[in-house]
Amino acid sequence: MGLDFEKPLEELEARIAELTRLNADPNVHYDDEIARLKKEWSELRKQIYSNLTAWQTVQVARHPQRPTIRDYIKGIFSEFIELHGDRCFGDDQSIIGGFATLEKHRVVVVGHQKGKTTEENIKANFGMANPEGYRKAMRLMKLAEKYGLSVLSFVDTPGAYPGIDAEARGQAEAIARNLTVMSDLETPIITVITGEGGSGGAIGIGMGDVVLMLSHAVYSVISPEGCASILWRDGAKAPEAAEALKITAPCLLKLGVIDEIIEEPPGGAHSDPDAAIAAVKRALLRHLKRISRRKIAARRCEKYAAIGRFVKKQKAI
Repeated sequence: MGLDFEKPLEELEARIAELTRLNADPNVHYDDEIARLKKEWSELRKQIYSNLTAWQTVQVARHPQRPTIRDYIKGIFSEFIELHGDRCFGDDQSIIGGFATLEKHRVVVVGHQKGKTTEENIKANFGMANPEGYRKAMRLMKLAEKYGLSVLSFVDTPGAYPGIDAEARGQAEAIARNLTVMSDLETPIITVITGEGGSGGAIGIGMGDVVLMLSHAVYSVISPEGCASILWRDGAKAPEAAEALKITAPCLLKLGVIDEIIEEPPGGAHSDPDAAIAAVKRALLRHLKRISRRKIAARRCEKYAAIGRFVKKQKAI
């Protein structure tokens, strides 16, 4: 399932496949040519992925084969016990979570769930959570605080679900309440943005003391398409909007919105999920070992209050 900018790679892959097929004949020998093309393919992929535009990064972040939270849970944690429901309305499958173990650390895991097939995406509402999803996440975070466990949140959503039913059940209040709870939570929160970090739907579970971000993920107050439709009344200007929004990991690190970039394998997390999951695991372990619980809520509030400050430059005399 290639992306538009990957067409040169697909052409090389087709040539390699054809030569490999012909090479099965004992009377022909294309070993050297196949090796040369494979090296060329590897170098070209590295070149393409090291120079992605913001819009191309959005496409990678949305790739349907990127690892989901269930992939991360399977590859990182043991003894995962999923908890269900918000004790009020129902169990939203757009957000899942529960108790888990990461080596010697007992933690609470919570995150957005996307599917890899149409059926899975329909079940998970394409990762767009309803109010009961955010209330379930809040319940899990309070349990983490009660038992002195760190919260590990995985963000991958286009945004909170904007449907009429969701609004009727208090979508905005649910997200706002989560922000209030997270700001005062007396236990560490480590957030990983694994794909799309869209609007309040992302920050609703992502107010971390440490915010990590995969190198080809995106994080923004609005989708590029939504921004383009508001500013230019033209969704086709989404690539321009993506550049203006500064939604890529290097931009957000420079702005102080995130704390660390987790490098993805060449070709993106979807090309080698095991390597991407292993990189996330290493980062989580490193921060779990070093994060201090001392005055954790106060330091968290200071962290977010410091984001977005303007520095007034003095005029040269």
